[in-house]
Amino acid sequence: MNHERIHLRQQLELLVLPFYIWYMLEYTYYRTKGYSKQKAYRSIVFEREAYQNECDFSYLKNRKFWGFLKS
Repeated sequence: MNHERIHLRQQLELLVLPFYIWYMLEYTYYRTKGYSKQKAYRSIVFEREAYQNECDFSYLKNRKFWGFLKS
């Protein structure tokens, strides 16, 4: 649940549509580099931030704007 809340914050920061464009471009980039579907998915900057912090329930209270760039 916290993982999805982190994604919601990311989407709000990027005004939703750019989030999905960035997400798909990054996924496509990793796939063209030869990554498996799972590895490409886990390499997306939004997923890295969400997975790294999904167990930290206070993360969103302290998270800096565009925190996904720091993960």
